[in-house]
Parts: sequence; C-alpha cells; structure tokens
Amino acid sequence: MPNSLADFNARDPDAAERDLLACCASHAFARTVAARRPFRDLAQLTAAADTAVRALDWPDVLEALSAHPRIGERSQEAWSRQEQSGVEDDLRPALAEGNRAYEERFGHVYLVCATGLTGTQMLGKLRERLDNDEEAERKVVGDELAKITRLRMAKLVGI
Repeated sequence: MPNSLADFNARDPDAAERDLLACCASHAFARTVAARRPFRDLAQLTAAADTAVRALDWPDVLEALSAHPRIGERSQEAWSRQEQSGVEDDLRPALAEGNRAYEERFGHVYLVCATGLTGTQMLGKLRERLDNDEEAERKVVGDELAKITRLRMAKLVGI
C-alpha cells in the first residue's frame, strides 16, 4: 500500500489498481481511477473516485458489494472492523436477521457507510431501507458506496 499521494501517483498501473480495489472492489472503478493519475491533492483524488463510483454499471456495483462483510459480522479486514466499530454485541442477532431479510428482498449485501454510526442507527437504516423499491435502493447503495470509497481513499494515501 502507498503511504502518500505521491507514492500512489508513482505506482505502476497494476499496483495502483490493486491498491484501489481495497477502496472499492470494482475492477472498472480501479481501472478508471488509476488511469486518471497523477492527482495533485486528496480533493482531486476523491472527486475522481466519486465520479468513477457513480458511473459504475449495476454489475460493477455488485462486484464491489461482494467484498463487503455483512453489517454486524466480525470482519478479518481492518478497515471494515474499524468502520463497524459502533456495532454493539447485543445487536448482532437483530442485524443478522435484518441482513437475511435485506438479502432476500434485494439479492445482495446491505451496504451502509458505518463510520460514526452506532449499531442501533445501522439497524434502523436497514429496517427503513427494506421498504424501498429496487430503483430507490440502488440509488441509496450507490450513495453509500461513494461515501465508503471517499473515506477509504484518504486512508489509502495516509491522510
């Protein structure tokens, strides 16, 4: 992993794409952002990442979702553990039940930008989103994926 924006800008394209997959696990996203280097600052990098996430076709979004653990499950991935640190142990059974209902309804993992949220807030958002139709939920998923990606881009370049 790079330890600065300058280091990220200097990486070969394959290495940059691998690094970017940690932020958003869509190969289309990684190719697009890596090809736009060099970036002068974090704002330009996150703007490019946001544009790339929002331009993803639904199969590319599903590819990205496949790398996200279920909310409330203990993850081996450090960023996911940190992001979900607000989940209280007593809420894990309710989140597991909510995850099952969500996946049954929409066919993919429930995605929420968990940073700064309590487990109660994550569960509340999950329950609210179960009422969404497919189109509305896809928009919310895209927004949440963009939020997560922006936060992870800063981590990627050590800011």
